[in-house]
Amino acid sequence: MQFTVKRDILLRSLNFVQGIVEKKNTLPILSNVLLQLKDKKLSIVATDLDIIFYDEIHDVKITTEGSTTTSAAILFDILRKISSNSEISFDLKSENKLSLHSENSDFNLLCLPTDNFPTFKDDFEGEEINLNNNTFLKLLNKTKISISNDDTRHYLNGIFLHITEAHGRNFLTGVATDSHRLSSSSLEIDKNSNFSSVILPRKTIFQLCTLLAESQDALVMQISENKIKFTLGKIKLISKVIDGKFPDYKKVVPSTNNKTLTLPCKDFINSIERVASVSLDRKEGVKLIINKDNVQLSVNSANSGEGNEKIKANFDSESLNISFNSKYLIDIASEVEDKNIKMNFKDSVSPVLIEDVSDKNSFYVIMPMKI
Repeated sequence: MQFTVKRDILLRSLNFVQGIVEKKNTLPILSNVLLQLKDKKLSIVATDLDIIFYDEIHDVKITTEGSTTTSAAILFDILRKISSNSEISFDLKSENKLSLHSENSDFNLLCLPTDNFPTFKDDFEGEEINLNNNTFLKLLNKTKISISNDDTRHYLNGIFLHITEAHGRNFLTGVATDSHRLSSSSLEIDKNSNFSSVILPRKTIFQLCTLLAESQDALVMQISENKIKFTLGKIKLISKVIDGKFPDYKKVVPSTNNKTLTLPCKDFINSIERVASVSLDRKEGVKLIINKDNVQLSVNSANSGEGNEKIKANFDSESLNISFNSKYLIDIASEVEDKNIKMNFKDSVSPVLIEDVSDKNSFYVIMPMKI
């Protein structure tokens, strides 16, 4: 196997690979990336057995076809330190040695034969759904903040993707919750789309967000039984979905919260961050005393002190005292697109509905804290 490829093109693909491969693995070959030269292209494959990353490079000079696997982390680190716009020559000297040459640099990397590398099957028969790259990325970013890290409830360790209907229109809706907060965001899709509900795993979501943020290619999504595939140009990301039933989240979305607080979003975030600075625990509760024209924020830590601040606001009810996890509030407010954040209350102990006036297809629910 011999070929020459531009450093920048290969580095871009290997950059995506880093989030897939496991650095410490009981199966050494899963730390490797598969390089395969066939049909006038270089194929790059990486997997952790739950996610498969596949990419094709056509701008490659092939001398001899073949395939091998080598450490994804080491190859990436070498390429990262080689000058941009360089050309890199690869030569498989033996079954377990791959040589690299670029300008004044030479490397010999250990390899493992491809026989034990997991096979890659692209056997999807489900309907292809075309999605806007940026819109879907926004949906993932707005919902992933509420994904649970509690592995005992594995069905909450991802985003629930499903079809919802409103005003005669179909939406692809993503929902995540850790039982303390909930995020929901939707995008309109073709009314005739046939989509099975799935729970997209946390790791897949973060890898997909990285791909979407750096790609301008059209996004195609396809589901087949217990797998989901995302295609972006030559790149394919195939993932298992979470086997489990997502709870009926609609039951916890408030429908009778009629006390509305409106306040500047940036001021709110900055104020929370300042008063929370007195505590080393970013999950420390922040207390809000909500008045007609202002909100008083305070954090009181038994170990480090207290912080207080007042910001202008508009509240259409009598004064209300309520407390929240400061990190959860910041996470939600940071995803609001409008200059103002709108919070709808029932009382000081019930779930609060947070809306984004600039994005009618997204909302958040947050539970108060007891301090």
